[in-house]
Amino acid sequence: MKFKDYYKILELDTSRVTIEQIKIAYRKQAKKYHPDVNVGDKLAEEKIKDINEAYRILSQPSTKRKYDRTWNYNVGRLKRAKQKTSGEMAGEFFEMFFGNSDMKEEIPEAKLKPQKGENIETGINISLEDGFFGSEKKIVLKDIEGKSKAITIKVPAGIQNGEKIRLIGQGKEGINGGKNGDLYIKVNIEDNKKYKLNGTDLYTIIPITPWDAALGTKTKILSIDDSKTQVYIPNGVQSGETIEIPQKGYKTTDGQRGNLIAQIKIVVPDKLTAEEKEMFKKLKEISKFNPKVV
Repeated sequence: MKFKDYYKILELDTSRVTIEQIKIAYRKQAKKYHPDVNVGDKLAEEKIKDINEAYRILSQPSTKRKYDRTWNYNVGRLKRAKQKTSGEMAGEFFEMFFGNSDMKEEIPEAKLKPQKGENIETGINISLEDGFFGSEKKIVLKDIEGKSKAITIKVPAGIQNGEKIRLIGQGKEGINGGKNGDLYIKVNIEDNKKYKLNGTDLYTIIPITPWDAALGTKTKILSIDDSKTQVYIPNGVQSGETIEIPQKGYKTTDGQRGNLIAQIKIVVPDKLTAEEKEMFKKLKEISKFNPKVV
């Protein structure tokens, strides 16, 4: 069976630690590798298993004593033989002459510099309207104890698809008094049935009849902000052709607008009256148009 260094897993340098120190180290590592903040990370999943196993063994005095005998044989004796730092040597030298060992304990403390906590990244889906007009959204995050924390996000009007919102200090806790990390929320803007977003341009469909396509017509297009624009569709227009309406598309945070691009879709009626059938038959007889040879 492969030996596991549980103290190393909990980032403890020695076995001479109290149960309380073990609990503190466990909570710190459990936060760092918790599944909720490491979604899809297989290494983090394996790491949290080792962390839980280490805590289960070391948090009980009886199992800790039994494990310590194995740890001292595999790790402790090698550490004592090879890993004397200059600070430890200076402490021993000082104690030899002055009989004061406090210096050895103060040196490690000097190394505990404040460290900023790690940043966390997550995502949120919003509608085109929420992105265009701006909105407030709530997301719920869970800590390692399973407690939910609701955070309100202000989505600025004109936010771009894929853009990230930064919430300062909402990431992982700092170490040794360091600042908390930040929370980054990636925004995914979802298309709807009427509009599709591409950059700052919005794409939509204009359904027209075959006779409007042949004769040409005027129609009104409704933009995302509910303003109507009249457009002229030329005679002979084909399905798939587009009409571009400037400054009626999506926008940026500084108020600039993209274009609204309307694609023509010729819709043939699926039900005809008797009179309509006769007219189409007549058109078929008199028309010389043959799309196969155009």
